[in-house]
Amino acid sequence: MNKQKIAILADSGTDVPPNYRKKYNIYWLPLLINYSDGQYLDGVDIQPHEMYDRLPTEIPKTSLPDRGMVTDLLDRIKADGYEKVLAVTISSGLSGTYNMVRLTAEEYEGLEISVLDTRNISIGSGLIAIRAAQMVNDEGMEWNELLVRIKHEVPKAKVFFCLDTLKYLQKGGRIGLVSAMLGMSLSLKPIISCNPDGVYYTAAKAIGRARSIQKVLDLAKDFALQSAHSELAVMNGYAEEEGIATRKRAEAFIVNGTVTVTGQIGAALGVHTGPGLIGIGVLQR
Repeated sequence: MNKQKIAILADSGTDVPPNYRKKYNIYWLPLLINYSDGQYLDGVDIQPHEMYDRLPTEIPKTSLPDRGMVTDLLDRIKADGYEKVLAVTISSGLSGTYNMVRLTAEEYEGLEISVLDTRNISIGSGLIAIRAAQMVNDEGMEWNELLVRIKHEVPKAKVFFCLDTLKYLQKGGRIGLVSAMLGMSLSLKPIISCNPDGVYYTAAKAIGRARSIQKVLDLAKDFALQSAHSELAVMNGYAEEEGIATRKRAEAFIVNGTVTVTGQIGAALGVHTGPGLIGIGVLQR
């Protein structure tokens, strides 16, 4: 426990890798994945590769953790000796998680709780959660300063990703402002990001897989160059070899950025994006 007795909580849609969760003792709130045979906790009862393997036979639905799960997690945080909690969630424009955690926190007694809407998704949110944990654990930042500083990090984080197909976003109802791309040529690929309201939009278009990955790199580089230095995260969805290759390219191409995070997106987000996602998150420093 840090001296300030501040806990960091993140939902599984932030895709904070396990090594960072362990290092900083980030409390984890799993989203729910619902199949015809039952309900699974993201990253607990079902792993990403298991979800992808089942996609050809069933596309599951996802749902929020219920308020009882949030209360139980807050009870555990309090029992562990913490007094304050910063909860970092994925965009309220894409999920009801933020509002559900906020409402539960407002009624909870015994902890001072602040809930941050990152207006982002996946590692775009995860980089903010990791940064909050670093502020508390590495820099010893006090509560009031943390709440001010972490809000300033929100517009400094972006994620850009390309997909093999839009059908999973469409089926899950998460397509946002990317809907205009439906019905266009299958070879025309959108590069997707979140706008300032935290809703998916088409940041660029490219023809074919190779060019779409290059466009992800281009957009990440452009955003990274707005700062003297940036932290980068390269994530994939059931596309590990391409993810490794993209990391190597990012390290050579985005010279003012350092790749600090790599990994596989969680099962709950993979339900809505399908196999073949390649994404780069950028946090300006």
